[in-house]
Amino acid sequence: MVAGPALAVSPRGGRHAPFVTLSQPISALTGTQQGGRPLRSASMAPASNPPATPPRPVLGPPVYVVGGGPGGLAAAAALRGRGVRAVVLEKAPAVAASWRRRHDRLRLHTTRRMSGLPGLRMPRSFGRWVSRDDMVRYLETYAGAHGLEVVTGVEVLRVERAEREEDGWVLHASGGRRLTSRAVVVATGAAHRPVLPDWPGRETWSGDLTHAAAYRSAAPYEGRDVLVVGAGNTGAEIAVDLVEGGAARVRLAVRTAPHVVRRSVAGWPAQATGVLVRRLPVWPADRLLLAVRRATVPDLSAYGLPRPGTGPYARLRRDGAVPVHDTGLVDAVRRGRVEPVAAVAELLEGGEVALADGSVVRPDAVIAATGYRAGLEGLVGHLGVLDRRGRPRVRGARTAAGAPGLYFVGFHQPPSGLLRELAVEARRVARAIAAGGQPPAPYGVHGGHGPDEAPGAARRRGAAKTRRTPGPTTAPPAPARTAETPETPDTAQTQETQETTEATEATEASGTTEAAEAAGTAVSATPAAPAASHPGEPPRFLSPKALPPVSLPR
Repeated sequence: MVAGPALAVSPRGGRHAPFVTLSQPISALTGTQQGGRPLRSASMAPASNPPATPPRPVLGPPVYVVGGGPGGLAAAAALRGRGVRAVVLEKAPAVAASWRRRHDRLRLHTTRRMSGLPGLRMPRSFGRWVSRDDMVRYLETYAGAHGLEVVTGVEVLRVERAEREEDGWVLHASGGRRLTSRAVVVATGAAHRPVLPDWPGRETWSGDLTHAAAYRSAAPYEGRDVLVVGAGNTGAEIAVDLVEGGAARVRLAVRTAPHVVRRSVAGWPAQATGVLVRRLPVWPADRLLLAVRRATVPDLSAYGLPRPGTGPYARLRRDGAVPVHDTGLVDAVRRGRVEPVAAVAELLEGGEVALADGSVVRPDAVIAATGYRAGLEGLVGHLGVLDRRGRPRVRGARTAAGAPGLYFVGFHQPPSGLLRELAVEARRVARAIAAGGQPPAPYGVHGGHGPDEAPGAARRRGAAKTRRTPGPTTAPPAPARTAETPETPDTAQTQETQETTEATEATEASGTTEAAEAAGTAVSATPAAPAASHPGEPPRFLSPKALPPVSLPR
């Protein structure tokens, strides 16, 4: 539960507390933390002297953004900052719905400085590793600070091309609504639909079986024998949480041995290493990452958790499998508190579980941390834009062949961190849509951020203070880029500039910068607010009635 009476984070009486209304000032979103500390920094607090007349809202036909999580909010803010009206459609009663459902122990594995969304830094009071509750508070504050139009309680069921090409796209939404837009941004998230393996005997199994999506805390499992299935980050965190929460015995069923990395070594976060290697080819990146792992993580083969034969970057590129960030797993395994066992083969009668090595266990409960799917098949699967895993084939400013104006944000998992990546993608998408579907301008032509720059990068180039405008010799925009069109120097930042930006960002995320912040040192200036909004402008959370109630065709 999140402390602070002004923040609607936890359910009340089975329902989510209402969002801040239009009559409440933005200061109502900042709230307080436990112990009375204000949830404020220079970047999250409202302006001390807001203008007497708030800025005129962005008008015109909206671009619809599907999903009210970090990807959707970042895309909407980036669009609004470029003068494009964006309306976020969220099926839940509140933004950040998926974050509210995460387990209580959850903390980001990426640093606070490299996890903020465009235009609003996270405050220092969040600490280096941001908690679930603080992430929810940040996303609520973000929506209000940018004056975003968010419609909750509306689910988009299907996206189709309009009959007339100039009409763009048709969104079929709940309540019989039929919405049209020249561009659509899908940002529902890669972890949208829980996946429960179809183990033999699952339908008739009499034991206690729960997916990790429903796990909140270790309290219901105190004194019980628990089998956690899946050795990814979620499974590892739940196993450690169960140990610390008093479970009598914790086993961890492992199908594929994960790469385990320290979240931070001597103040240097694993994410910073990911930023530095993401531009390298697979084999040199893996050589570096494996060398770091051997030097920092002990071999757990003797405890039943062998080292993988495939490099971490190769596995990430091939399977999308992210290395496990150690938050206590290594120590728990070495002490025998978490017991790695073979993968689940079958669920037997009497609550027993058969493992792949032939052994049989009888746990009191099974928690399946077996992953998620994006769940995009019903929404856009008929458009031919998904790969074999059901994820978008394109990202950022690129659009799939035959689907111009359809963009995706937040489905790509790089070694540099998901939140950092979706912030980059949101800027790319906003530039492309603002340019009428054209790819982003070359780095340095129109000012602002380079295509791959993360939050704060432009600030270091002085773009927050001075914004360049195209001169009379600016070249005309290139044709829109599709999945079949390779990136050219005209649509991407140069490698040298990108490496410098990422190296600087990685250094700022290290312990040196964090120590400076803890001492109150001014590390960087506050980023500028979007041009089309003001931090003092009240949030615009709308009801489903704000959408036209047009019936679906029969």
